[in-house]
Amino acid sequence: MPVESPAHVSLEQLRDRLRPGQRELALWQGGPLAVSAVPGAGKSTGMAVAAAIAIAQHQLNTRRQLVVVTFTRSAAANIKTKIRQNLKALGLPPGGFVVQTLHGLAWTIARAHPELSGLNQDSVLVTPNQNHRLIRTCVEQWISANARHYQTLLEGRQFDGEETERLRRQSVLRTEVLPALATTVIHEAKSSGLLPDDLRSQSNEVDDPYTVLTIAAGLYEFYQTQLRFRNLIDYDEMILAALRVLEDPAVRQSWQQQVFAVFEDEAQDSSPLQTRLLELLAADPADPMNRDRYNLVRVGDPNQAINSTFTPADPIFFREFCEECRTQNRLATMTQAGRSSRPIIEAANFVLQWVNKSRLAGVEQPFRVQAICPVDRDDPQPNANPVPEGQGLELHTPDDVYQTVERIGQRALQLFKQHPQGQAAVLVRTNDQGRFVAKELHRWYGDKLLVYEVGQRDRQSHVPVEMLTLLNFLDRPHSPDHLKAALTVLVARKRIPTQDLNALVGFPEQFLYPGPLDPLQPEPVIEARHYCNSLLNARLKLPPAQLIPFLALTLDYEQTELATADKLTERIAQQLASNQTLAAILGSLNEIVASEQFEPVDADDAEERYTRLGQLTVITMHKAKGLDWDYVFIPFLHEQTIPGSQWIPPQGQFLGDFTLAEVARAQIRASLHNQFPLPSIDAAWERAKNLKTAEEFRLLYVAMTRAKRLLWLSAARKAPFTWNKPENLQDREPCPALPALMERFPTSVMA
Repeated sequence: MPVESPAHVSLEQLRDRLRPGQRELALWQGGPLAVSAVPGAGKSTGMAVAAAIAIAQHQLNTRRQLVVVTFTRSAAANIKTKIRQNLKALGLPPGGFVVQTLHGLAWTIARAHPELSGLNQDSVLVTPNQNHRLIRTCVEQWISANARHYQTLLEGRQFDGEETERLRRQSVLRTEVLPALATTVIHEAKSSGLLPDDLRSQSNEVDDPYTVLTIAAGLYEFYQTQLRFRNLIDYDEMILAALRVLEDPAVRQSWQQQVFAVFEDEAQDSSPLQTRLLELLAADPADPMNRDRYNLVRVGDPNQAINSTFTPADPIFFREFCEECRTQNRLATMTQAGRSSRPIIEAANFVLQWVNKSRLAGVEQPFRVQAICPVDRDDPQPNANPVPEGQGLELHTPDDVYQTVERIGQRALQLFKQHPQGQAAVLVRTNDQGRFVAKELHRWYGDKLLVYEVGQRDRQSHVPVEMLTLLNFLDRPHSPDHLKAALTVLVARKRIPTQDLNALVGFPEQFLYPGPLDPLQPEPVIEARHYCNSLLNARLKLPPAQLIPFLALTLDYEQTELATADKLTERIAQQLASNQTLAAILGSLNEIVASEQFEPVDADDAEERYTRLGQLTVITMHKAKGLDWDYVFIPFLHEQTIPGSQWIPPQGQFLGDFTLAEVARAQIRASLHNQFPLPSIDAAWERAKNLKTAEEFRLLYVAMTRAKRLLWLSAARKAPFTWNKPENLQDREPCPALPALMERFPTSVMA
C-alpha cells in the first residue's frame, strides 16, 4: 500500500502554536515593526513562524527573498532550521529566504561590487593576532610622528625626569595605554561612520590637556594605511564597504528589488551603521525615502544588551527604534515567557525594578521597564513555566568562597541524584572565577560530579600563542617586548607573582643578570628572575624540538592542554622534518598562530556540550547568553564585581584617575547622541563608570534568567582581593541587589 504523506498545516494552525507577542510578529503584513521581547519569550520561534508565513503569503523565491539577519553563526543555523521546519509543515519547499550574520550579509554585498566597495577579490579578513600586530605597528608609527604629543603623555600629571621612571612610562604607553586607545577608538569610530578628521574636529571642542581624540585620530589614520598596504579588511570595513556599494542608486535599487523584507534578531546589539545597512535593504525601491514603507522587523531585548562596554553596540539605539514604532502603533511586546518557573521570574522582575529605582548608574537607566509575565494556562507550547525545584529561589551567604563551592557541589549532587537527566550550570563573572570553581569542585567531589569548565577549552586554543611568546623570549631574552610578553604569560598562568612588569623590562639585562652593585629587589622580582633564568638554562640544555613539551610542563598545563601541546609539537615536526632549529620552529609557529587554523584537542565540538544532561557546566555569564539550564548557580555576587568599578591600572595612573580608552569612548558616544559640548575628561570618565554599572546589572539579569527550575545566588562574607590569589581572603560587601532580594524574599534565604 502507498504511504500517505502527512497532512500539512494551514497558516492559521501555524499561528495557533504561538503565544501572545509571538502571534503579533506572525501577523505582520509589512512596514517597520519593533518587537521588544523579555528573556525566554521565544523570539526565534516567533520569528521563524513569521518568516515562513511571509514566504507563503507573498510567494517569495530566489529572485525576491526574505533576508533574516542574526548576530552569530550558531544563531543563524538555529533559525534557518526552524524556518525550514515550518515551511515543511506548510507543504512548501525550503526556499524564498536567506539567513546570514550581519557581517556575512555585508561581505556578500561588498564582494559582488568590488569597483564600488573599494575592495578587491584578494582582500583578506584580518585575524585577531594580525590585528594586534597592526595596532602595535600603528602605535610605533604614531610615536615617531608625534614627539610633542608623546612627551605630554610621558610627563602625565607630574614627572621628575628620573630615567628609570621614564623607561617604565614608555613601556606602559607603548604596550598598554596607546594600544588600548587605538583598539577602542578605531572600532567605535568606524562602526559609527566617523573618520579621523571627524575626531580631530570634535577634539577641538573639548577641554582636554592630552587631546585624546586627536591622538586617537592619528592612530586611526595609521591603522587604515596599514590595512590598505597589506590588503586587509576588518569587520567594520565590511559594513562600510557594503554601504559604499549601496550609495550607487542603480545598484541600491537592484538589491532592494531582490529583498522583500529584512528580519533582524538580537537588534539591541547592532551599531548605527549596521542598522543603516538594513534600512537601505528594507526600503521600498519605488519609494525609498518613505520610512513607513520599510519592510524592516527588528526583534530584540534592550535589557539583554551586555556587550556595549566593549563593542560599539548601544541599547539606546534599539530603544529609540522601539519608541519611534510605538508612536506609529508598530511596537509589539513579547512579555510572556515560558522558560522559567514563577519564583525565578519574580526575582528577575524585582531586580530590574529595584536597580532602576536605586539610581546606582547615575543618570543612566539600566533597564527598559518591561516585566516578564508567566504564560497562560492554555499555552500552546509544551513545558512552559516548569514546576520549581524546592522554592525555586535560594539565597546564600557562605563564610567564604571555599564554602561557597562546597555548597554548590552538595546541592548539585543532590539534584542529579533526584533528577539524573537534569541540566545545571555555575555562572561566573570571569574565567579566573570559573577556574577556581572547577578546581575546588574537583578537589571536593572528584569523580562524583561531572564538571565541564568552558574556559578550559578557551585556554587550550591559546596554547600555540603562549608557546610562541615564550620561545620568542628564549630566542631574544634582552628584547623588552619579548620579556614583557613572557612575564605576562607567567603571571596569567600563576607561575610568578603579580607585579608591575613595566618596572622590570626597562633594563632586561639588569633584571635577568643583576650585578653586585645593583639594589636588592623585592621577593616577587627575585621569583620572576629565577623563573626566567631557569627557562633560559633549559634553552641551553635541551634540543629545540623538546622545548614546547618542556614549556607545557613548566606552565603546569592540564591534561588536555598537554595533549594540545603534543599535537602542536607533532605538527611542527612534520613541517620541518630534520630542520628543527629554534629559528625554524619559530617560523613554523608564527605561521600557525597567524593563520589561526590550529584546533585544540577536544573530544567534541558541538555547542550542546554546554548543556549536556547530568553535567555541571562552569561558564561565564557572557557566554551563557542564549542558553538555559534546569538549575543555575550564580556565586561570588560581590559589590567589587557587580557592579564593580572602572579599573585604572596602577601602572597607568601617572596620566590621571581615568583611562584614555574609556574617556575617548564616552566622548564618541556623546557625539553620536548629539550631546554637545562633548564631556570633559572627568565628565566622560563619570559617564563611562555609569555605563559600566548599568551593563553589569543587565549582565546579572541575563544570568538570572538562564534558570528554569532553580536559581541559586550567593555572596560569601570573605572573598579574594584578586582571583589570581584566591587564598588571600578579605571581607567583601555583597552586590547591592542581593540584600534587597533577601529582604523581598525572606523565605528563600538559606542558613
